[in-house]
Amino acid sequence: MLMLEKNFPLSSKMRISVDHKKLENFSQKHVKFYLKYSSFVFKALKKHSFQKFLHWMLQKEKIEEQTVSAVHVKVLPFRRKNGKSVAGKCNTVRGRIQIYPKTMKFCQTFKQRFGRNTLLVYAGNRARAALIHELLHLKYIADEKTVRALAKDYFCSFTQKQHTQSAHSLFYTMIFDAKIRGKKAPTISSANPSARLRLNETCLRASAVFK
Repeated sequence: MLMLEKNFPLSSKMRISVDHKKLENFSQKHVKFYLKYSSFVFKALKKHSFQKFLHWMLQKEKIEEQTVSAVHVKVLPFRRKNGKSVAGKCNTVRGRIQIYPKTMKFCQTFKQRFGRNTLLVYAGNRARAALIHELLHLKYIADEKTVRALAKDYFCSFTQKQHTQSAHSLFYTMIFDAKIRGKKAPTISSANPSARLRLNETCLRASAVFK
């Protein structure tokens, strides 16, 4: 008997969003890169295992899924006035969440230091961590300290179920602690074979991204 996967309400509220006027200011190379990036992130966030996890998290936190009006995966990156990049934003009044990519320049540097496979895993997990963070803002609003602490805990909970402990530790460090500039590149080579296998499987499924 064919078993159909459950559809979660949050998944239907997600879409890729782009400001076409701003897109005109970028070269064809940049546009192609950011379109591929957003497509990859969109698929990563809609993955059934992650949607199931978010459904559980929202229930645990007593956050109504109907309070989320939309989740926009933005094609172009966004920077604050201080120059720092933004992973996500949440309009708690409208219930609208925006997830942003890293810049092409950042990804090129990251790829040179960490390798393409690690870049793919980083991009997906950065977006997942950002969405977890912004969803928590719907309940805790301006309590950034609580949101950050809970986001780390929930991200750990999800990644521990998806990866081995060694791979999980690497992803956690990359998302929450590591600074690219001036740091030695982390490597997956120290992880056990099953961790490397899961990483390779992830990258094969996303082989069209960041070429």
